[in-house]
Amino acid sequence: MKLVVQVKLTTDAVQAPAVERTLRGANEAANWVSALSFDHFGLKGSVRELRKLCYGELKARGFGAQAAQHVIKRVADSYTALRASIRAGNLGPEGSRRRRRAESKPVVFRPDAAHTYDDRCLSWNYDARTVSIWTVVSRAYGSHVPRPRSSSSPSFVRAKRI
Repeated sequence: MKLVVQVKLTTDAVQAPAVERTLRGANEAANWVSALSFDHFGLKGSVRELRKLCYGELKARGFGAQAAQHVIKRVADSYTALRASIRAGNLGPEGSRRRRRAESKPVVFRPDAAHTYDDRCLSWNYDARTVSIWTVVSRAYGSHVPRPRSSSSPSFVRAKRI
């Protein structure tokens, strides 16, 4: 059984630039992969095709293996969602202005959009009460304190067993 946890990351003045650089770098890389996907495959790029096309370059840009996989998967998933929205008619009928605009350009990611971390990019040492997170600079370390589980606290940890 896995435990899925949503956490809010707070950094100190030393680590904040590294984390921000990582977030912006991941989103810039996602925009690059998205543009490449759109040029080569239109709206139909798959994870496998994108991995063949982009993985080596993402690694050369300083991304770890898992971070590169997350960027590629994120782009492929965004195109899958876009195709589903078009098929469902959420962007209007064929030929409508809104649908034409969506189909005519690559998906774009905001510079501060969220990035996925999993157990290979984010690790917890419960005994020492520390957390380690991957950044493009190096691993950043910090301490964590368990927060009370109440819905009134904005930075509480929500857990879901799957």
